[in-house]
Order: sequence, then structure tokens, then C-alpha cells
Amino acid sequence: MEEQKIGVVVKFFTKPSVAAIELTDGLLKVGDTIHIHGHSTDFQQRVDSMQIEHTVIQTADKGASIGIKVKDRVREHDVVYLVRP
Repeated sequence: MEEQKIGVVVKFFTKPSVAAIELTDGLLKVGDTIHIHGHSTDFQQRVDSMQIEHTVIQTADKGASIGIKVKDRVREHDVVYLVRP
């Protein structure tokens, strides 16, 4: 598997378990698999939905600030990678 760094976590919201991610490189689509890695974070998950400013979107490009539901706690500065088979 190949991984490409596409962004960084800028904020985590506990109650809906949502990560705010700043995309620094590449394109992210619903259905993609991401790997979130940091000091105490390390898991992969499929992107089931994304939002920008509470609007559901299907794709997000470099420079976008997106929100995605995450299955585990993430922290600011955790790195987000796009996983390619």
C-alpha cells in the first residue's frame, strides 16, 4: 500500500467525533481510505461523508478545510494520509 500525505488535523470535536482537517495536498473523495497518524494516534478508516461549513460534499481539494466523522480520537497536528491500494 502507498500513502500520500494530504492534510493535517486542526481541531477535534468530541461530541460528534468529528475531525477538522486542512487539506495541504491532493484530492480527497468520499469512499477513500485515510490513515491518521500522530504521537498517540494511528488508525485507518474509510471516508463515509465530508462537509465544508455544514454542507455535505463528495470531493475536496488542496486548500479546503473539511470536517469528517472519525472512529477514534484525533489530536491537533496529527497527519492525514490518503491510502492507495
